[in-house]
Amino acid sequence: MLGILNKDQIENILHSQTICRMACCDDKSPYLVPITYYYDGKYIYGQSQEGMKINILRKNPNVCVQMDLIISMSNYQSVIVYGKFEELKPGLSEKARTELHENILTMMTRSRIHKFEHNLDGEFATNSPDKLIVFRIKINEVTGRFENQETAINKTSTTEIK
Repeated sequence: MLGILNKDQIENILHSQTICRMACCDDKSPYLVPITYYYDGKYIYGQSQEGMKINILRKNPNVCVQMDLIISMSNYQSVIVYGKFEELKPGLSEKARTELHENILTMMTRSRIHKFEHNLDGEFATNSPDKLIVFRIKINEVTGRFENQETAINKTSTTEIK
């Protein structure tokens, strides 16, 4: 059975996942990368080091983000978000970074956790050699689809038995 996710199902996917794929495009070709994210019910927040992705997004802020919950090839839910990249300034970026830290720390490898460590005052350490850009995606449109062949097979089997 193929179908369209309702608003509650879409919200569940957005809130329950921490890794998505973000697509952006320069003048020549699309660029697709996995990112960790946090969804607050209004925006999708992420962070990145300076590089190709940030350079492209500063020139063309239109993005497409895909997150999914895959149980099998015939049982999945997938959400696509269309939106605009917004680089956050100090103040907003610290709050967003705290939320990211609290929501994705358990998914990180030990070698990457140090980038999120706090100093003695409880603030994020600023002596990291990597300058992190904190950003959010302002959501313009969201779509969701699902496939669940296992349910369809079970319904068919039940119907045939009766």
